[in-house]
Amino acid sequence: MLYHLFEYLNNQGIDFPGAGLMQYISVRVLLCNVIAILTALFAGNAIINRLRVKQIGETIRDLGLEGQLQKKGTPTMGGVIIILSILVPVLLFGNFRNINTWLLLLTVVWLGGVGFIDDYIKVFKHDKEGLSAKKKLLAQVVLGLIVGLTVFLTHKGGDITYSQTTIPFFKGNEFDYKWLFPFNGQWARVIQGGIYVLVITFIITACSNGTNLTDGMDGLATGTSAIVGATLGVLAYLSGHAVYADYLNIMFLPESAETTVFFSAMVGALMGFLWYNSYPAQVFMGDTGSLMLGGLIGVGAVLIRKELLLPILCGIFLVESLSVILQRFWFKHTRKRTGTGVRIFRMTPLHHHYQKENPDALIQTPHRIHPENKIVVRFWIVAIILAVLTIVTLKIR
Repeated sequence: MLYHLFEYLNNQGIDFPGAGLMQYISVRVLLCNVIAILTALFAGNAIINRLRVKQIGETIRDLGLEGQLQKKGTPTMGGVIIILSILVPVLLFGNFRNINTWLLLLTVVWLGGVGFIDDYIKVFKHDKEGLSAKKKLLAQVVLGLIVGLTVFLTHKGGDITYSQTTIPFFKGNEFDYKWLFPFNGQWARVIQGGIYVLVITFIITACSNGTNLTDGMDGLATGTSAIVGATLGVLAYLSGHAVYADYLNIMFLPESAETTVFFSAMVGALMGFLWYNSYPAQVFMGDTGSLMLGGLIGVGAVLIRKELLLPILCGIFLVESLSVILQRFWFKHTRKRTGTGVRIFRMTPLHHHYQKENPDALIQTPHRIHPENKIVVRFWIVAIILAVLTIVTLKIR
C-alpha cells in the first residue's frame, strides 16, 4: 500500500521526502525484512500467550524419543505468527501490479488456511489425524493447478517462453518443458501446456509435503526454510537484474525481482519466529506454518524459473521425504514376504533416526542418540552447504 501510495503522490507531482526510495527493490527488501522480524517478535509474544490461555497445546504420543514428553502442552498453530509477519510487510511494500505477488499471497492464504483447519481439528476436535491426507493433497494439487495455469495463460510471449527454466550443470543452463512433447500440430501447444502444469503441480505438492515432514524438531523446519527462502531471494534478485543476469548468462526475468521482496518478508518472519521456536520451543508452527512454507518455496521457485534446482537447494526436505517413503515401502515389502516387517531407519522422518535406539534397523550410526539441538544445528549446516552449492551451479556448467 505504501509503495502504491508514494507512487501515486509522485505521479501527482507531490515531492514527498523519501518517496522515491520505494522504487528501489533493495530498499523494500530491507524494510520488509525488518518489519517482518519486528511483527513476529511483538505479535508472536501476544499470540503465544493467547494460545496458552486457550490451552491450544501439542498432544504428544510417547515414541521413546529423548525429551519428547517435555514438549507436551507447548502451544501449537504458531504458523499464524509466520503468516501475519509475512502479510504485514508485503501489504505495505509489495507491488500489486506484479502477478507473482498475487500468486505468492494466494499460496500463503490458501495453504495457511488448509494447515489451520488441520491443526484446528487436531486441537479442538481431539482428532490426532487431523484433516485427511487426501483432502490436504487435493488442496495442494488445486493450488499447483492454479499457479501452473496462471503462468501458462498469462505469458505475454517474448524471447523467454513460459515453459523455459534453469537446469544445473548443463552448458546451456536452460531446459524447456516443450521438449517433453516435441511435436507440432493443432493440439501440440495445449498438450505441452498440460505437461508443464502437471509438472509444476507435482513440484509444489512435493515441496509442501517435504517441509511438513521436516517439522519435527524445535527450529528445524524454521531454520531450514529460512535458509532456502534467503537463497531463493538471491536467485530472484539475480534473475531480475539485467546486469547480473547477463554476467551469469541466466534468463533475465524482470518480473522476478519483485519476488525478492516477498522472500525477504518470509525470511524475516522465520527469523522472528525462531526466537520462540528455537530449542526448547515456546511454540510450534504446526501444519498452519509448515504446509504454507513448503508451498511458498515451491511456488516461488516456479515463478523465478529455478524449480529444477530444488532437489539440491531443498535436499533436507527431499531426504526427509525419501526416508519416509523408503521406510514404509521396505517395511510393507518385508512383512509381506517374511511376516515380520524390517525397518531401514531407526525411525522416520530422518531427523528422528538420530534420536531413537532400534537395533533391528538396517542402518545404524556410530552414536546411538544425539541431543535434539545438535541434530537441528547440523541439519542447518547441511542446508547452508546445499544453498551455497545451488548458487554456485549458476556458473558450474
